[in-house]
Amino acid sequence: MASWVLSECGLRPLPRVYPQSRTGLTSKTTDLLKITQPPVSKSYNLGSSIKVSGWSGQRNWALNVAVPVSVPVIEKEDKERESVKGVNEHEGELFDPSAPPPFKLADIRAAIPKHCWVKNPWRSMSYVVRDVAVVFGLAVAAAYFNNWVVWPLYWFAQGTMFWALFVLGHDCGHGSFSNNPKLNSVVGHLLHSAILVPYHGWRISHRTHHQNHGHVENDESWQPLSEKIYKSLDIVTRTLRFTFPFPMLAYPVYLWSRSPGKKGSHFHPDSDLFAPNERKYVITSTACWTAMAALVACLSFVMGPVQMLKLYGIPYWIFVMWLDLATYLHHHGHDEKLPWYRGKEWSYLRGGLTTLDRDYGWINNIHHDIGTHVIHHLFPQIPHYHLVEATEAAKPVLGKYYREPKKSGPLPFYLLGTLLRSMRQDHYVSDAGDILYYQTDPKLYGPDKTE
Repeated sequence: MASWVLSECGLRPLPRVYPQSRTGLTSKTTDLLKITQPPVSKSYNLGSSIKVSGWSGQRNWALNVAVPVSVPVIEKEDKERESVKGVNEHEGELFDPSAPPPFKLADIRAAIPKHCWVKNPWRSMSYVVRDVAVVFGLAVAAAYFNNWVVWPLYWFAQGTMFWALFVLGHDCGHGSFSNNPKLNSVVGHLLHSAILVPYHGWRISHRTHHQNHGHVENDESWQPLSEKIYKSLDIVTRTLRFTFPFPMLAYPVYLWSRSPGKKGSHFHPDSDLFAPNERKYVITSTACWTAMAALVACLSFVMGPVQMLKLYGIPYWIFVMWLDLATYLHHHGHDEKLPWYRGKEWSYLRGGLTTLDRDYGWINNIHHDIGTHVIHHLFPQIPHYHLVEATEAAKPVLGKYYREPKKSGPLPFYLLGTLLRSMRQDHYVSDAGDILYYQTDPKLYGPDKTE
């Protein structure tokens, strides 16, 4: 009898070369299934959560499940098999990234050296002084040479430095900059206002992101669209959201109006983002942002709008692209799809374990190792200058729940391919189910562009 394999596309004959599964079933079973072609016009139950239904004259079997499914099939008499992604070769077990981990948050915490938790305000301030000095030095050099060979280099370098300033302000928002809340607030306002970010408004929404990472409804940063919300978007919005480079320019829009399906603004004290006792902080940050915007406008009159565009405007948009690229790829674009959660399946630990580390090559040091994102998400109070060491210490505990990032060259050009692939494939998640994986809309680009 011919062997068949159950895949995302339905039932199809099994080739001799075993395919590599993109994801595993949400089950801890270690059995490998062999499925034969069923009779037509009947209904079949696989386990307790997957239903396969068929109809006469077709082999395209529908799956009533919110996750992609791929089951490797192996003949019983085979004693050896080729390795398959997601399978533990030594134990013969399928690794399920959505399964509750065998360790607790306290186990990870205990593995991290105690000195990694120590915040040194002098060391933190040294990074601020270094970055601010570089920003002013780049601006002076670009204005001095003022030629079209220098300007593109300046835009990339200065935009990257704006991003570095943002990361330091981000540390202030987490309290990992120092143990002094007033120092964190002052430095955070100076750094973020300088690059037109409302410090407290963003700090509070980012706190929500960390507290709900990996939760479909409650996350606050690049969380998936539900199928209902996705289909409610007009075709222009839907296309722009998943067409490069438009999503990489989304941050200012997000600050003003948040993500589709959510209401509120990072600038308005009465926004749904904020509790009543946080309104005074939002007003302060909005006032600082307004003062910086007025300063930029005044300098445009003094220096001329073209010169201000070259010195500040274009680097600002490079910074925005860095921010959107990093925040997106820290939660999307892994070679194998990772789960998102809702309901009782979500927990702080399971949500945090779906985040991804990224290697940015030479940029790692410049933007303060923000690519060490897994440990940062689980323990945002760890200073950035201890994240690499803390990550190395935690790896033995995390095991396969930690996904080693691909090594980058001097500049992380490879991430562009990762970004484009994710945008072609990761469009929405089901409205039903508590463990979910991204699904693809084949009509968005056409079937030939989503594979």
